[in-house]
Amino acid sequence: MDFELSEEHRMLKDLVAKFVRDELAPLEAGVMQREAEGKGMTLDPADHARLDARAHELGLFGLDAPEDVGGSDLPMQAMVGVEEEMGRCMTPYTLPPDSPNLRMLMATVNDRQREAYLAPYVAGKISSAIGISEPGAGSDPAGMTTYAVRDGDDWVINGRKIWITRAAESDFTILMAVTDKEKGARGGMSAFLVDRGTPGFNILRRIPMLGGQYSYEIALEDCRVEGWKLLGQEGQGFAPMQVRLGTRRIQMAAWSVGMAQRALDMVIEYAPQRKTFGLPLSERQAIQFWVAEAATKIHATRLMTYDCAWKLDNGRDVRSEISMIKWFATEMAYETVDRAMQAFGAMGMTKELPLQLMQAKLRTMRIYDGPTEVHKWVVARNLLGTRR
Repeated sequence: MDFELSEEHRMLKDLVAKFVRDELAPLEAGVMQREAEGKGMTLDPADHARLDARAHELGLFGLDAPEDVGGSDLPMQAMVGVEEEMGRCMTPYTLPPDSPNLRMLMATVNDRQREAYLAPYVAGKISSAIGISEPGAGSDPAGMTTYAVRDGDDWVINGRKIWITRAAESDFTILMAVTDKEKGARGGMSAFLVDRGTPGFNILRRIPMLGGQYSYEIALEDCRVEGWKLLGQEGQGFAPMQVRLGTRRIQMAAWSVGMAQRALDMVIEYAPQRKTFGLPLSERQAIQFWVAEAATKIHATRLMTYDCAWKLDNGRDVRSEISMIKWFATEMAYETVDRAMQAFGAMGMTKELPLQLMQAKLRTMRIYDGPTEVHKWVVARNLLGTRR
């Protein structure tokens, strides 16, 4: 059993690490300052365009996208290494296109949608969002009430969606809706491609989140979508949605490893320099134990994430493993960052260090794409064979 990346994938990981170090890290201080001033976790548009150009020049666009639309068709295992490196920096930048929505599109698009949506998405020409959660239905898709009905060749959608990242800025949103109320999530849920500016796709509010992040609530009021923008088969939207969610959860696990590793590195550098009561922190048993525990848990989480990705690449059923790594990685990283903040003392409480942004991001990640408690329940259900 080989837990090492292939030479090709290791070289890619190193390239991404260099991109993070040379291109993203210099922008982090400015991002932190804007967030501290209440302006949110934002990138200057000129910086974003420059990063896109540099990433494209380095061949970092469409890493896991199909080759026939300009991608590199990399396996999930390679993407774990990529996302770990991206997780180390708080500059809010994602290598185009965002893998979760990409993989959902890959699993469902027809030829027309491939040309109109997938290809330009891979090329970084358009951006996407996804609308799943509702005010009364978060982690339980059975509670979804947004409803789509046929009207001639079109679909008309009514309902509410919430917690959508980039809903106001994205060129299109993958929108989940019930098309058969009796079947619900089991054969009655469909996905639609809804372009920005479509009449009836109404942004209700931008919701401030922890760490300078934002999400949106939208209302769908007789939102008419052309029939060809049904994504995949009618009533069969649940499985592709799970592909999307599974991808994000693996991505989150990798990001968590990256953040935890950076926090640990910061403590290892700081502890020998900082003296308390005549001794450096590095000689205090509490700090030594924190460092040892963090290093061990990071190592375990990294191996768990690669194991899950390898199984996924080889067609295995990884529903339990995805839930395991999602909750374990985010909780592990949150604990590691919290202890790093404790080790830095008062400085750890400031907005002059990236630790507070890491903590805020991880706090949201413990909820996003399924809270810890739901994922533990999923693992237990799979092991015990229970339905509740």
